[in-house]
Amino acid sequence: MTFEDYFAGFTADSHPSFSVSPAVGRMDRRGGEPTALTITCAPKGQAGSFEAGLVINLPEDNSKICYKIIANVF
Repeated sequence: MTFEDYFAGFTADSHPSFSVSPAVGRMDRRGGEPTALTITCAPKGQAGSFEAGLVINLPEDNSKICYKIIANVF
């Protein structure tokens, strides 16, 4: 129920074109302002379906939030 530090990053099998910002920060308490993370896919001219696993680590309560991200690039 308090503010909580977080660390966000991608799994080792994620496509290297993905990035997240801010990768480190502090989330507001439950019921407070949502924390916005910006995920970018910069494929540098490549086309296809790129996948990534985003993991948000919350070390204070020893938990993780995981998302699967798919970007279809033409």
